Amino acid sequence: MPLPMPRAILFDLDGTLADTAPDLAAALNRLRRDRGLSSTPYEQLRPHTSAGARGMIGAAFGLKPGDPDYEELRVGFLDHYAAALAVDSTLFEGIPALLSDLRQRRLGWGVVTNKAARFTDPLVSQIGLGDADCVISGDTTPHAKPHPAPLLEAARRLKLQPQECWYVGDDLRDIQAGRAAGMVTVAAAWGYCGESAPESWDADALIDTPQQLLALLPQAVSKN
Repeated sequence: MPLPMPRAILFDLDGTLADTAPDLAAALNRLRRDRGLSSTPYEQLRPHTSAGARGMIGAAFGLKPGDPDYEELRVGFLDHYAAALAVDSTLFEGIPALLSDLRQRRLGWGVVTNKAARFTDPLVSQIGLGDADCVISGDTTPHAKPHPAPLLEAARRLKLQPQECWYVGDDLRDIQAGRAAGMVTVAAAWGYCGESAPESWDADALIDTPQQLLALLPQAVSKN
């Protein structure tokens, strides 16, 4: 079934627009070395990147929020990350061309991430996303994804109805948030994807490359 034509496309940041796993993993392993521990293999950490500090500390230390030492580790991890946000982080292949094409089509685009503004604001400018039409961080609204509040705030700032937006993300929470906000949801299978297969998320579309997002647009149907 054709999707409704968007007026703007919103994107998750980590694992969707940008490959930030190298710098997040490096921060986590600096934390481990601070404690006299060996580094956790990058391949073990990468799938947990989209889950932020909770996912990374869980993968490297086997701890979850509420466990003893978790909060101390979380603060230390984020401090290390803040000190080296964009050393090896880059946009995924195909993302710059995708965003340029959206501009040519006069479609808006923005970023909606659970990453705190402390990190999002400097990062987007350093990796080539500084011209986004809106940037919503995990602490912009009282709730983070999978709550729809961040996506609804993005639509408000774009002066659009939620149903006029698509949301693209690489984590189940992204699809849950987009669906709750009333947006078309697109699963980005090139991302980190967490512990479940994107095929199981019930997104409106599943794409393997950024270029495939453009292929969906000619099939979209205007509601006007």
